[in-house]
Parts: sequence; structure tokens; C-alpha cells
Amino acid sequence: MCGINGFITNLELNKDKGQSILDDMNSLIRHRGPDEDGSFFDQSDSYKVGMAMQRLSIIDLSTGKQPIFSEDGQKVIVFNGEIYNYPVIKKALLGQGIEFSTTSDTEVILKLYELEGPSSFSKLDGMFAFSIYDKSIDKLFIARDFFGEKPLYYTIQNQSLYWASELKSIVKVLPQKPEICTKGLNLFLQLSYTPAPFTIYKGIQKLNVSHYLEIDCTNLAVIEREIPSVAHTSYKGISKGEAVTLTAQKVRESVKSRSIADVSLGTFLSGGVDSSIVSLCLAEQSSSKIDTFSIGFEKKEFDESGKARTVSELIGSQHHELIISEKDLEKDLHKIILNFDEPFADSSALPTYLVSQLASGSVKVALTGDGGDEVFGGYNKYFIGRLNHRYTNIVPKSVHRFGQEKVEKLLRVHEDSRGIKFKVNRLVKAINYEGNFYLNIISLAFQSYELPKILKPEYLQKDSFNHFKESIGSQNKTLTDFRNIDRRLSLEGDLLVKVDRTSMLNSIECRAPYLNQELWNFTSQLPESFLIRGWDKKHILKEAFKDHFPKDFLDKSKKGFGVPVGDWLRTHLQKELLSFIDPGFIEKQQIFQLEAVSKLVEQHISKQVDNTFRVWTFYCFQLWYKTTFQK
Repeated sequence: MCGINGFITNLELNKDKGQSILDDMNSLIRHRGPDEDGSFFDQSDSYKVGMAMQRLSIIDLSTGKQPIFSEDGQKVIVFNGEIYNYPVIKKALLGQGIEFSTTSDTEVILKLYELEGPSSFSKLDGMFAFSIYDKSIDKLFIARDFFGEKPLYYTIQNQSLYWASELKSIVKVLPQKPEICTKGLNLFLQLSYTPAPFTIYKGIQKLNVSHYLEIDCTNLAVIEREIPSVAHTSYKGISKGEAVTLTAQKVRESVKSRSIADVSLGTFLSGGVDSSIVSLCLAEQSSSKIDTFSIGFEKKEFDESGKARTVSELIGSQHHELIISEKDLEKDLHKIILNFDEPFADSSALPTYLVSQLASGSVKVALTGDGGDEVFGGYNKYFIGRLNHRYTNIVPKSVHRFGQEKVEKLLRVHEDSRGIKFKVNRLVKAINYEGNFYLNIISLAFQSYELPKILKPEYLQKDSFNHFKESIGSQNKTLTDFRNIDRRLSLEGDLLVKVDRTSMLNSIECRAPYLNQELWNFTSQLPESFLIRGWDKKHILKEAFKDHFPKDFLDKSKKGFGVPVGDWLRTHLQKELLSFIDPGFIEKQQIFQLEAVSKLVEQHISKQVDNTFRVWTFYCFQLWYKTTFQK
């Protein structure tokens, strides 16, 4: 696990200046890999290229230093991530007479590229972002994994291309700070994050998942290509009993492949279905006690630490637990939020940072339950998708519009409890007769119709999601449709960003066994009733492991990694929040409508209406803006 950076430029640049740029970019991501650093600089008649990395040593501690070069010195790679099937690939390459000088997965990627070119990227099972410079053809290749577990940003400006694992490295070396991207802003205000290929900055993009860039170094011509899918096993027509058996087998195999490491390893254990099963599988495969880590909350509505302790006792783990209050986060709150380098308002990033910090004292690698909901169908919002279809077929649009405002007032909540009224209110707001209801469902902050009320016209986008509708369509009705949207938007833009930044800030690597292309392919071929049966979510996964847990344990409701930020915005964050609606600040900023955002904030503070998600999203943007543009 590492952080990578690089540039290609057609400008005049000597080696010392090139190295200085690499050092500047690397210095800002040292937390991603404090064990080692490395860099490379080369120049030809028409261009200069530099690549650098920071390494967190996990596999091949002694000889895995990067960059790694081909034997002829014509090809070089820097790599962030882990390739879980690298032993299988290496064995096949050795059988063809190819020799290796290290035991690292990085060298396996390079050797495979030498043999097969960029088509080889489809053979990689893992989480990755890497760049390969091939001097023999004056080309650079930059690739990103299937789910987007590892980040990669890039920009082309002033006859130069820059790329990096984190935005801060690119912004640091640009001649001036980029302007705000209106598309990125609108997407953030709706989703509470910005999905690829957009960022909050105009001109800086995030590489799409399962894609690679092919760059002609001589003229900076860029072609983006999708990494082709490999042929997968067909599971059409299998029985439910066979599916249950295969589910248990494949989850165990994935946990085993994600446990390859030359350092200590544990799990994040929330007590939910996904992390409990991952912890169980790792404990089964380990010859000694595993370490498990969990976070609880003083506010009981958000606390699930008791369930985590139950699982720990069951599997016999060495359990580490931290019960937190708002005081525990006061010191690091700004650091956590601002480390995302752009506005990011998933409040579960706060406890994810703390559990990463807790784990970093004992292990270097942690397995997580991330992706279980997307792979096996575990979200309540998947029910909402079904209900929308039924509702809009029964209730005329005119009747819905007439009653919507009255129902929303009736269901209005005043505190951050996220109970049944909150959930039903979300459903009512998401109802859509044009086929875009699922995009409304995942818009956790503002709905599209609310943006004209809070944004100045020059910052408003008519349809923030138009780019995505071109690829995902606008008539999404099935569970498979919803899961694919989540893989493209929510996983890539939210969940995986959250885990990557908070864990890397603590120099710890997180691995997600459920995020396995074979598992995704398997569940995508199953009848939807195997995933959600009636009101039973993740049905097939729970059936596969229910005998290993107390009766009905896997059926207990999950609260999620929620944080009572709505309360905090009324207490120790209130003064700062109010400064963000100061008329002078808003007037100078020229982004928001003063009256609308003031009302939103004041109603929340006074408990007239609980606007937690919208106010927290506004707060996170304003904190980023003030730090970025008004230092």
C-alpha cells in the first residue's frame, strides 16, 4: 500500500527541478507510506517524465522497494495497492521462463505488462492504482481497479500532465489554485460526496473505476479505455442450496486471499453481518487469536459495541474497543474532514478514522466488511426502490404533489435520531415519477429541486446526474440496476474514499474481502430473491453462515456507522457553523443564497426541524472553502 505521484511535461525542465516537483508531491502523502520513498526522472528530446511514491511495506519487506524497473530499463512502475492473485500469475509466468528479482506483487504487474501489454490489466484481482512508463514506445499507462478502492486523480494543464493518489499533491504543484467545478459542487450538495470522473476542482478529474489512461508522452494525447472484463464462470440456473454452499466457499476464499501479508493483520468488527462474517472467517483460518477493533458511542441510539463484543467472544479474538463522545473528535475533527482535499460529508468518516487509529497501534492491515451490502443486497434503500415502483403505479402524480408537503410536515423530526419518521420522510422526498427515483434516494443531502433555493444561479447545474444517466440509464427498477449504480457512484465516491483516506491517515491498510470481482459476478447472476427474500436482506449470505452465530443474531437490525453530528452542530460546532452563514462571508463567497442557508441552519439549531444531513453537508463545504480559499 502506497501513495503515488507523477508528471509528464513538454516544457523545459532540468533534473533538479523535476526532482523538486516530485519531492513536493510526495511530501504531502507521507502518511500513506511512511516506510520508504522512491522516485524516477527521465527526459527525451520532446518530453520529461517523473514518477514517485511513498511505501507502506506489507508484502516483500526487504526487496519490494519502488520504482521497479524492467531488466532492459525501458519500463518502470510505481504502484499503490495489493494484487491478491499475484502468486497465481507469478507461477504461470515462471512456467514460461520469466525470471523475477523480488517477491513483490509490483514486479508481477510489470512482468505481465511486458508480456501482454495493457490487456494484462484485466487479469489483476485486487485494489490498485499504478502508472507504467514505457520508454520504448513513449507511452504512459495509468490504471485503476474494478471497484475503485484506490484513488487516482489527474489533470492536463500548461503542456503538462500530473497525476496523484491524493488531490493535495496536484494542487500543490499547479501555478494557481483551480476554480470550483460547478458540476462537482452540485453533485456534492446532493450526494454529500463527488463521484468520478468529477472533483470539486475545474480541470482535475478522478480516473473512472476499471479504466486506464494511455498517454502519448510526446504530445500528451490521452485516451481513456475500459479495462476489459475477463470471462467468468456461469452460475445461471443453480439451486438455492448450491448458491448457499458457493457463497460460504467464495467468501472464505476471498478472506484467505486478502489475508496475504508479511505483517500483523486484524479486522474492523462493528457487530453487523458483514464484519462479523469476515472476522469469523479470518479466525477460522488463523492459527492464533486475531485482533478485532470496534468503536462505540455514548449516545445509545448509535451504539452497537455490545454486538461486536458478542462476536469477539464467539470467535475468541483479542478485542479492542473504544467508546467515544464528541470530545474525542474535537481535536481531530478538522484534520479528518480536510484530509479529503475536497468537500466530503459522510460523517461515518469520523469513527472510521478513530477505529483506524485504534488498530494502528496493533496491526498494519485490517480486513473490513465494506462492500457486503452492495454485493449481497443489504441496504434498506433497495426496498425503497421497489416501493417507488409500486407507489407511482397506484398514486397519480397530481395526488402525490398535493399531499407531499403535508406529509413531510407531519413526519418532520426535531432531533438527530434517524428513526422511523426520518426514514419514511426520506422515502417521500425520493418519490419520482420520471424514473430517476434511485438517484433521489442516494441523494442524502439536498434534492435537486432544493438546489435553486440555496445556490446562486451561476453555480447551478440543470441536471447534475446527466453524465451518469448516459451510462446507467434513467429507468432503473431492478435490484441489479440499484447495485450497479451503487458500485459506480456510492462505493467509488463515498465508502471507499472514506476508508482509504481515514485509514491511510493512520498509515494502516484496509482490505475488503467482499470487493472481489468473482463474488460480484456470482451474486449478479443469482435470482434477486436469493439476495433479498421478502424483507430479508442479504438472505443468501446469512443462510450461508447462520449456523456459526447465535439464533437470529444475523437478523438483528443494523444501525450503521452513524454519528450524532446533528447534535454536535447545535453544541460545540455551533459557533463555527454560524460563522459560515455570516452575511459578510456569504456575500464575499458569492455561492449561496444567504436567506435560504441562514434559515436552514437556524431551524436546525433551534430544533424547529432536524436538518442534520443538509446542514452537515453545508458545514463540510464551508470548512473546506474557508481553509482552501481564505487562508
